[in-house]
Amino acid sequence: YRRSHTATVAVDRSELNRLVLEGRNLSFEEAPSVDQNLTFGLLGELLKERLIVDSIDGDLLKTLNLYSEESGYNNAAAVLSDVNSFPGIDIVKFGASDDEIADRIRLEGISALRQFHEALEMFRRYYQVEQIEGALRQTRELVPEEAFREAVANALVHRLWDSGSFVRVMMRDDGIEVTSPGGLPPQLSEEEYLEGRISNLRNPIIGNVFFRLGFIEMFATGVRRIRAAYEGLGVSPSFSVMDNSISVVLPTLSGAAPLTAEEERLLGLLPHNRLLSRNEIEVIWNLSRGKTIRLINALISKNRLALNGSGRAIKYYRV
Repeated sequence: YRRSHTATVAVDRSELNRLVLEGRNLSFEEAPSVDQNLTFGLLGELLKERLIVDSIDGDLLKTLNLYSEESGYNNAAAVLSDVNSFPGIDIVKFGASDDEIADRIRLEGISALRQFHEALEMFRRYYQVEQIEGALRQTRELVPEEAFREAVANALVHRLWDSGSFVRVMMRDDGIEVTSPGGLPPQLSEEEYLEGRISNLRNPIIGNVFFRLGFIEMFATGVRRIRAAYEGLGVSPSFSVMDNSISVVLPTLSGAAPLTAEEERLLGLLPHNRLLSRNEIEVIWNLSRGKTIRLINALISKNRLALNGSGRAIKYYRV
């Protein structure tokens, strides 16, 4: 049993194992991995690219505290290995409502580093759109990528890796919610977490690797960096701390630009989850070429349409 505020509650098997490890001055990530046949192809590639090392060997793995002569690979090494048995990230892109799932990927059994990169790829697919301004083609972010990177990286670094739960990334038109299994680490209050002034990593070995690769800052700056990514944009992220999870909501930036009545009416004529060329949109809207282009650019600027492809192959879809 353990104390929770003023109550005494039973602990589950995972929490009991954590208490046993804590009694031995060990964390889950420090405990020896059940699987000792691990490979580190992706980690090696990233270390070569970021740290200019020739190869990943035993000495480097020891330096990163992923391996020791006494106990071999630890659980942190397993989390970062190419193939493992850990749950990962469940990413869902909803359509017009939560009853409509437009896309979903479930990342598990692969390196946390691979999970991080694949989550970014899906983010860019739905929250970065290209807008044509005159002769220029520019990328607009519906959600600041810096905020999303921080939210996902921190979820992976701070999560309970001995839990069977997944990090959940819920993508909606009005924003993204990232939820990490596990509440705050011991000795860290909600106020200290939200102020981002104290660093208390649940998984310092994994955190150190993410730090060396430039994916996170080690000094409790995650919350502050997420907030800073929204400064001056008219909306702000929100955070929720529960006993068994931490969530951050990253709102989209489209709310500052409401649609005109004509834009609203014409957008309603476009089908969901379908790519359409400008000519096809002209037919649907029954408008001239010039007016169609103006409306398309207006809806792109307001983050309601996005484009796919290039040149004459460009097609548009509802965001």
